[in-house]
Amino acid sequence: MLFFQVHHLTKSIMASVSGIVTTTSFCILFFISCLLSASSEPLERPPIVDGLSWNFYLTNCPRLERTVTSHLQKVFKQDSGQAPALLRIFFHDCFVQGCDGSILLDGSPNEKDQAANIGIRPEALQTIEDLRSLVHKQCGRVVSCADLVVLAARDAVSLLGGPKFAVPLGRKDGLTFSINGTRNLPPPSFRTGKLLDTFAARNFSATDVVALSGAHTFGRAHCSTFFNRINQTGTPIDPFLAKNLSKTCPTSQSSNTAVLDVRTPNVFDNKYYVNLANSQGLFTSDQDLFSDSRTKGIVNSFASDQKVFFDSFADAVVKLSQLDVLTGKQGQIRAKCSVANTKKEGLVVTSVVEEDMDLRGHI
Repeated sequence: MLFFQVHHLTKSIMASVSGIVTTTSFCILFFISCLLSASSEPLERPPIVDGLSWNFYLTNCPRLERTVTSHLQKVFKQDSGQAPALLRIFFHDCFVQGCDGSILLDGSPNEKDQAANIGIRPEALQTIEDLRSLVHKQCGRVVSCADLVVLAARDAVSLLGGPKFAVPLGRKDGLTFSINGTRNLPPPSFRTGKLLDTFAARNFSATDVVALSGAHTFGRAHCSTFFNRINQTGTPIDPFLAKNLSKTCPTSQSSNTAVLDVRTPNVFDNKYYVNLANSQGLFTSDQDLFSDSRTKGIVNSFASDQKVFFDSFADAVVKLSQLDVLTGKQGQIRAKCSVANTKKEGLVVTSVVEEDMDLRGHI
């Protein structure tokens, strides 16, 4: 009888333990499943304007981004200086009359000839045209030069150490350029107040402004763009930097250039903000960000945490890339980036693209 009771008790204990193990295993598996499900959720993306899409060329040019990245890897291996040049072309295109590829258009005069665009590298412009040729050969004339400018700028950042992020596509190319519009580009002599006002008029926040200014973490600038900074007293400058700049630029008309980032001039990182904290910003518009109470805290946060900078920069670029874009039946897809199509060419391309957009809408 005692044996039966002990045996029964043992079976009860084993059953309870088994139940606990089963329950625990289920909870662990459920927890892991939840983690996997959460990690597979798409990252939150900034809002995009009507007519653009995160997968605009999914059906008619699925290898577009791989083609662009592959070509730029080869270009930067030979000439890494084209990376900041491509990023500058993107900003100077979008801030004039929207991201419509107007800066690429030839003319006499044209946007490239204007004072605000001094130093735009012909090699970088040719790289965009080379990309157009590659992509149109692969997919037909369905990808705009305006979209290629955006993709080239995005890859210029990521391939030199910066953040990897998606950009919405579907822009059309404009038919005209704007000489007067280039005067809206903020000069490097701007103090923070004017800089914030200029960007606020286009719905950019102080964080956006400080993040976009971080594009000066690589590249070079001509003497005429920063000569006033060498001897000015309005914004502090490191004496050693001032001495070196004086040697590089004996006059404002000198053809020499200086690096924008004295620490890591060929890498896209957050050292630009460390420079500002040490009075080593090249432009007045850069250094004053650390002097102004509205932006100093943002500079410090980016200097201490590169991921915070990268995330803010990516969001600001996506926002900038949507300024006054042409989509749908607006604009055209140029057969050559430096020349607007004839009316006949434009109508043919628009028809092809719109049919493809309708097709995607029913998938």
